[in-house]
Amino acid sequence: MQSTRQITKAMELVASSKLRAAHERALNNRKYFSTLLDAMNHIAVSTPAFTTKYMREGTGNPLYVIIGGDRGLAGGYNMNVFRFAQERLPDNAVLVPVGKKTVEHFASRQWPLEIDELRATAEMDSGQCYTLARVLCEGFLKGNYSHLRIIYTKVDSLLSQTPHMIEVLPLSDFKSGAEPARTEMLFEGGAGSLFNNIVPEYIGSLIYSAVKESYASEQAARRMAMDAASKNADEMIAKLDLEYNRARQAAITQEITEIVAGSEG
Repeated sequence: MQSTRQITKAMELVASSKLRAAHERALNNRKYFSTLLDAMNHIAVSTPAFTTKYMREGTGNPLYVIIGGDRGLAGGYNMNVFRFAQERLPDNAVLVPVGKKTVEHFASRQWPLEIDELRATAEMDSGQCYTLARVLCEGFLKGNYSHLRIIYTKVDSLLSQTPHMIEVLPLSDFKSGAEPARTEMLFEGGAGSLFNNIVPEYIGSLIYSAVKESYASEQAARRMAMDAASKNADEMIAKLDLEYNRARQAAITQEITEIVAGSEG
């Protein structure tokens, strides 16, 4: 039991370290994401006749990028995101699972997987996320997907992680609710072309943030699970020590009683 307690405590400390690093990367990426979003808004608002294919719903199946964990021992983390996803997946959905457990879960349930080689959330870097985004954008423009959604887990606090879904494509109307530009802007190569070049980077940034947020959530859930396991081990060790001491005391008392009885005889 002592060795088990040492393992759970070590896993708790490792998860805490990974949590801080992953959450910091997710927060840093938000600045880049915000800059891209501002640029897209600026282009749309500054161009009176602005239009883009990314705002039109396609004719294919809906596509969902679902981000889960790579390993177990993280409490209900994986099952929470899987349950959340399955409650929202239409029957004709195709999936891009990210994470070893995610691929295993949906492959075993015969869901059609558009891409199934993204097996390790921990190994997903920004380059892979942007490559994936470009592939998905190309498929959307070809009409292969009617829309794109991302399902991931957000770190609300160190004690709370909540599954979320982002509606990615088609893009919302950037002009809706925005103040019109005072002067028309001219963009080299055309506003539409520039906007369309930014969209894959924007979606790649979204995917990267969701991956890092999910990885941080997994580590937070594992830290909590290992902390609970360590506390349970402490309670069990204390209980076993108490029972051992009682049994030892009873054995000593029995020996004393036998010695006294023998001396009296």
